[in-house]
Amino acid sequence: MTKKHVAVLKGGWSPEREVSLSSGRGCADALRQSGYRVTEIDAGRDLADQLLKVKPDVVFNALHGRWGEDGCVQGLLEILSIPYTHSGVLASALAMHKERAKAMFRAVGLPVAESVVVPREQAAHGHVMEPPYVIKPLNQGSSVGVFIVRQGDNRPPAELTSPDWNLGDEVMAERYIAGRELSCAVMGEEALGVVDIIANTQFYDYEAKYASGGSRHEVPAKIDAAAYAEVQRVALAAHRALGCRGVSRSDFRFDDTKPGKSELILLEVNTQPGMTPTSLVPELANLAGYSYAELVSWMVEEASCDR
Repeated sequence: MTKKHVAVLKGGWSPEREVSLSSGRGCADALRQSGYRVTEIDAGRDLADQLLKVKPDVVFNALHGRWGEDGCVQGLLEILSIPYTHSGVLASALAMHKERAKAMFRAVGLPVAESVVVPREQAAHGHVMEPPYVIKPLNQGSSVGVFIVRQGDNRPPAELTSPDWNLGDEVMAERYIAGRELSCAVMGEEALGVVDIIANTQFYDYEAKYASGGSRHEVPAKIDAAAYAEVQRVALAAHRALGCRGVSRSDFRFDDTKPGKSELILLEVNTQPGMTPTSLVPELANLAGYSYAELVSWMVEEASCDR
């Protein structure tokens, strides 16, 4: 039986372009090895024309960041009636907007950190909450534009006033949670394992995520069984709360530094998690018995419209 013709969307024009190019290359190579006919598309603003020319059976969306991950490309694919991987329009838009996603998580009782959304200028000129706290753009991924304001810092980071800032006019200030950086993937309706991320940088920033040697991943995470199961429960509940499809990845902070008391906080859900050589989802899928090629093949076969 002839396998499907898959268009792998990669690149794009968000700040996460380079990560997307790496994800797309890896997915395209794996799909070819599995026997699919693959066309790689570096997505531009003429993407509709590119797709109409190629005429794929399925789109593997390996785009990251705005436009590719926030419902825009998903809406285009719905209009063109081309089945695609990952989440649909609404889930993608909700997950990408950190405050809207938090509202959904609060509504179903999931643990999130206290936060406030303020204009960037306000955040740049004085503390908008008691340090320590984290400042992050409302709708970016891969820790782009994320800063920690620590106790004793006289003022927020100078980068917020940079003329080169292109990450939005509003930012979120969120209570800083000490402890471990955990992540859990969901594949369909199954929560996979939990990974503990030990960054070799100040925190799990863009460099730690994607540079070789930027972080060490402990898979499975060495936390007690009850905490491990709770991470999986919350990850699946968050996936469902947003209406995600296919594969997602939820990120957490877990503070187990206080004797007899621990705190688990859900940070966000990534509807298009990275698929690079240093990415977490392939590791977690491997822990569950799926090779990289099997993972991306499953995603293609699960693709649909009306997601």
